[in-house]
Amino acid sequence: MGKWLGIEKKTSYLISAGTAICGGSAIAAISPVIKAEEKQISVALGCVFILNSVALFIFPVIGHHLHLSQSQFGLWCAIAIHDTSSVVGAASKYGPHALEVATTVKLARALWIIPVAFLSTFIFNNKSKKISVPYFIGLFVLAMITNTYIHAVAGISHYMVAAAKAGLTLTLFLIGAGLSRQVLAAVGLKPMIQAIVLWIAISGSALYAVMHLA
Repeated sequence: MGKWLGIEKKTSYLISAGTAICGGSAIAAISPVIKAEEKQISVALGCVFILNSVALFIFPVIGHHLHLSQSQFGLWCAIAIHDTSSVVGAASKYGPHALEVATTVKLARALWIIPVAFLSTFIFNNKSKKISVPYFIGLFVLAMITNTYIHAVAGISHYMVAAAKAGLTLTLFLIGAGLSRQVLAAVGLKPMIQAIVLWIAISGSALYAVMHLA
């Protein structure tokens, strides 16, 4: 699609990787592997950033309109929304079980950063093999183990959850505050078209699978 639209190869690749895996985290991990320039990274991040902001508002509305269960909605937004913060934000508005499902599935999806980053070294003939591993996945697993087996932590975990929700609210506010006319102008029409088409394709197919196959 990027070739058909006349988009620079690395920009198109970063948009595709961000859409397929986990938005900004995937772009940040893969961009040094393919030696992307700052402008290419900025365009890809801008596309993902804009669609994340849209998803926060429209996904819960669509979920309620289609009467999706919390499990269905959590699975859908984990597959179809780019960044982890936006997945968590949309799912938390839908319900606690949706949030549990969405967080777990989304972090599993983020593991694809590793094989895609390795594959990218061969596609772009990069001999450095420098791969950025998403450390937050390991921290997520560590938090689960700690909360399960260390009783002292389990006793205060509800305070930690409250603090995490406050932090998430601030994060989502900052995402919205960063959306400006300058960001929209910097992205450009053709990269945005690619990002939207890919997003609709993934969202639509994932929604069908969740409603009819899950």
